[in-house]
Amino acid sequence: MFALRVRICSTSLPKGLLVARPYASKPIPPPTTIEGVTHPADSWTNLSPTVVSKLGLNLHLSPDHPLGIIRSLIESHFDTFTPSIPPSAVVTVRQNFDELGFPADHPGRAPSDSYYVNRDTVLRTHTSAHEIENFHRGLERWLLSADVYRRDEIDSSHYPAFHQMEGASVWTPANISSLPSLNDALRQKIAAASSPLIVDDPTHPPCPTTNPSQPEHDPETLNFMIDNLKLSLNSLLLTLFRTHTDQQGEPLQIKWTQTTFPWTAPSYEVEVLFGGKWLEVLGCGVVKQDTLQRSGVPEKMGWAFGLGLERLAMILFSIPDIRLFWSQDPRFTSQFSAEKGIVTFKPYSKHPECKKDVSFWLPQGVDAVEWHENDFCDAVRDVAGDLVETVAKFDEFTHPKTGRRSLAYSINYRSMDRVLTNVETNALHLQVTDLLTSKFGVEIR
Repeated sequence: MFALRVRICSTSLPKGLLVARPYASKPIPPPTTIEGVTHPADSWTNLSPTVVSKLGLNLHLSPDHPLGIIRSLIESHFDTFTPSIPPSAVVTVRQNFDELGFPADHPGRAPSDSYYVNRDTVLRTHTSAHEIENFHRGLERWLLSADVYRRDEIDSSHYPAFHQMEGASVWTPANISSLPSLNDALRQKIAAASSPLIVDDPTHPPCPTTNPSQPEHDPETLNFMIDNLKLSLNSLLLTLFRTHTDQQGEPLQIKWTQTTFPWTAPSYEVEVLFGGKWLEVLGCGVVKQDTLQRSGVPEKMGWAFGLGLERLAMILFSIPDIRLFWSQDPRFTSQFSAEKGIVTFKPYSKHPECKKDVSFWLPQGVDAVEWHENDFCDAVRDVAGDLVETVAKFDEFTHPKTGRRSLAYSINYRSMDRVLTNVETNALHLQVTDLLTSKFGVEIR
């Protein structure tokens, strides 16, 4: 829900521009079988073989994997919350977007940003796709973790498959009066912690123009609710970062900022000062009442938060490249265990990079295609897998006479586990350029 991936939370495009549309000239692929279920394909289908191969691996459920360690720590901290693991990454468009209030022109709906199984189903782009069903089940305090999928660029912090965790706590009118005493207990718990905490929070009260509260909410009750949200998450971050603050002998510094999400109001992002830099670690807010109404519990009121497990693990374990989470190299996997908890990753090698450039003219006229960089990144991943480290555009040119558009990209190949030979890299790069011409109809320069 709130995992701070820029594309899904970006500002909508101008009204009237529907970004969720299929690629008109793309041939219809065959049906896709995902976790034993065969799904029909249509003009919306844009699944990547590389992404499909990640389905069902569930790194976050492995107790000795960094993602599993973070998940377990959060579940242990919120020990009164019910853990929830959804069964499949395939959800309906309604679950993923419509029920959460995403407008029709939201960029997150575009095939360039999301993986469509077909017109009506997608690979979930966030754990919030299961939020309403959890509320509908009657759960009042729950944690949900799952693998999620988004089409994205290629660099050390972006990967098309990643993992999120979100939690929610709601109250009925009968028990909401317990909030003041719960908040007092949380304050005492934070004050008694061995690691000091400094909180910079200029977000109270909510800004009525940029971060308004909901008209259904009584101001006094809302203040208690927001306090409970902030105290609960301050306590969580203190638990997660305690090892590092103890080692450094410095207090943990947390900063709250106001933001907007389609499903909460008011909404907040939380940053932690770590390694001399302010790092975003989670998003949160008061659940919108229309979400609770669609869940069949309109009388309840509550808050929710969401975070990216990779984001937290890269910070806490000092893991420099997101590809490493998928490594089976024992030099990586043997460093972590549930018993050890949070430890600092020790790099075992730094193999040389192999950088190759490619430049090309996009097709024109009847052969013109709508160019999406995420399509290109998917194609590169399907050829090179995790041997591709970064893809970066370094030049764009439109011919003044012909109007032809040229693009140039630098592709950096580097294995995390071994040295790539120049012969091997050249062969991979040739496959990439061949795929560019056959799939996108470009002319290599």
